[in-house]
Amino acid sequence: MAGIPKERRIIVVDDDAGLRDMVVEYLSRHGYAMTPAASGAELDAALAQGPGDLILLDVSMPGEDGFSIARRLRAAKVATPIIMVTAMGETIDRVVGLELGTDDYVVKPFDLRELRARIAAVLRRTTQPAEVEQPGPQGQRIRFGRVTLDLDSRRLLHADGSEEHLTAMEFDLLHAFAQNPNRVLSRDRLLELAHHKEREPFDRSIDIRIARLRRKIEEEPSKPQVIKTERGGGYIFVPPRAGR
Repeated sequence: MAGIPKERRIIVVDDDAGLRDMVVEYLSRHGYAMTPAASGAELDAALAQGPGDLILLDVSMPGEDGFSIARRLRAAKVATPIIMVTAMGETIDRVVGLELGTDDYVVKPFDLRELRARIAAVLRRTTQPAEVEQPGPQGQRIRFGRVTLDLDSRRLLHADGSEEHLTAMEFDLLHAFAQNPNRVLSRDRLLELAHHKEREPFDRSIDIRIARLRRKIEEEPSKPQVIKTERGGGYIFVPPRAGR
């Protein structure tokens, strides 16, 4: 896949040995360094040996399932991108995965070429610097409520310098809002601007990510003042007024 360096390390977590081996063999042929894991414990052991560039995580596993693993990783501030693998038709799995802060999902049975495209897209978003056409008044930093988005480092920072974890998609959404202040953006337009147009209908994906972002940037997420809802239209970013 053009644009993705060779030997990016992907950890495949799935208790189905046949599927796991097939994914490992296919992606290895396309230049990725693959690490298989059959459980959360094996994933922990793999991460202890060195960070991965992406985790492909199955939802339905005995013992510690994919949701529990993703929740634990995010609570521990592990920022490695996660693509969840969900069952056909299980929209609730995708909803829960997005709420936990995963970066994308694929649905079983999946086409290996689509999986590779999804992986490449997530890796591009997490490794390439943002292109800023119209930097804000603070240069490469844009204030979003109680935090500031650093466009160069792709980090969301509190006033004390501590970092608020962002998934690649969440960063792309904030980037899109930063480039379109005081402009109503529809859900479809946000998906286009975030370079992640869904390949199947899933209307709640943007709403879920906006809800997560509000918990990170708003003083009162239930009464948003930074990213507001425009009924029937979409969402609008309202930058702080000068002097505030």
